[in-house]
Amino acid sequence: MKEFLKKYEIKIILILGFILVAAISFEAGFWQGKKAPDKPLVIEKQSESPKIEPQTVSSEGVGKVTLPVSASVQGQNLASSEIPKNCAYVGSKNSNKYHLPTCQWAKKIKPENLVCFSSIEDAQAKNYLPDKGCIK
Repeated sequence: MKEFLKKYEIKIILILGFILVAAISFEAGFWQGKKAPDKPLVIEKQSESPKIEPQTVSSEGVGKVTLPVSASVQGQNLASSEIPKNCAYVGSKNSNKYHLPTCQWAKKIKPENLVCFSSIEDAQAKNYLPDKGCIK
């Protein structure tokens, strides 16, 4: 045992030193956390959304549909209220999937890429496939 201690004395001291420093650091952080205020940090910022007149975007496909789209949401995600009521299913020009209008992926389609379908048959006739995450 004495030979082992003599042989690895430096390494044992270094390991014990690291463990001691880690324990002291942990305790110091723990006690600092106890002193922190319990009140949440609230950041308030007024939203500035200019009022812009609606524009229209024409979607491609057989029997074109003109969709009213607010110019302030171009390049942003659509809200479910932005998808027209007559769209039973929606798709994107850049994809071959169709979704329910309430699906999270449908809400991310840009207005200029939105394609509206009245039924599953309509979507499949245009070579669109159902999105497995939305339509089961």
